[in-house]
Amino acid sequence: MKIINTILVSLLSHLPKWIVKPFASPYVAGVTVNEAVETIKSLNNKGYVTTIDILGEHVATEEESYRIRDDYLNLYDRIEGLDANISLKPTHLGMEIDPELSESNLLSILEKAKEKNNFMRIDMENSPYTDSTIDIYKKCLKKYDKVGMVLQSYLQRTKQDIENLDSAKFNCRICKGIYRESEKIAYHGKEEIRDRFFADVKAILTGKGYVAIATHDKLLIDKIENWIIEKKIPLNRFEFQVLYGVPMGNRLQRLLDKGYTVRNYVPFGEAWFDYSIRRLKENPNIMWYVLGNMFKK
Repeated sequence: MKIINTILVSLLSHLPKWIVKPFASPYVAGVTVNEAVETIKSLNNKGYVTTIDILGEHVATEEESYRIRDDYLNLYDRIEGLDANISLKPTHLGMEIDPELSESNLLSILEKAKEKNNFMRIDMENSPYTDSTIDIYKKCLKKYDKVGMVLQSYLQRTKQDIENLDSAKFNCRICKGIYRESEKIAYHGKEEIRDRFFADVKAILTGKGYVAIATHDKLLIDKIENWIIEKKIPLNRFEFQVLYGVPMGNRLQRLLDKGYTVRNYVPFGEAWFDYSIRRLKENPNIMWYVLGNMFKK
């Protein structure tokens, strides 16, 4: 069955978008801002907080980076009053063209976040952009406290980055990492990455910072939760984060019931197709879930 699922997902990537859309919809909050806002409202009503991302990366022109910047500025207006903040990618704002361009765009968005008294998180992309992203994060942090970043546990440098960035203002999402990186700079073993993730979360929580624990690995979530309980870590030092639509059984509700903050990462936008194919490849079983719902209807 796993092989059949994988083949079906591979076929989807070559089909027209209208055929793929029903399979993509569990992972994407729509194409428009209005659709994304309605998804956020629904999640808030269920007890979840959210972070919202406009899908896309690696813009080709300065003009395109300005358009994305303006879309994020508008987005802060649209989510006002909701329990939502924003995550954004530096290459979506021009880093591949010029780091100074993305910095200028990010600082404009940061000013909007400050105006709205909201939070902004700078996503981490693949290794060529790690140092530039950390540099921009540091500049943003000097201007506004409510800004965070992301570190990836499969990178060998992350342990040192956590030590260097540790402070009461340090707000970091820890994730395993999704980009293809060389064995020279990244861990590749599943258990090794899991161990590094656990160590990174502990390092932030035994330091001064705040950690967003971003994983769907239920065994890892249990291990971290047990450690948090054992060490009596205050609830205001961490949160759990998951991608919108990724099946987790009743695990998320159980975390909510225990009083933990659970944040859904909510992507939307015109670049939904490539993102959805990536999610489906990670979890091809969703094919049968969607097909079952279609036949029920």
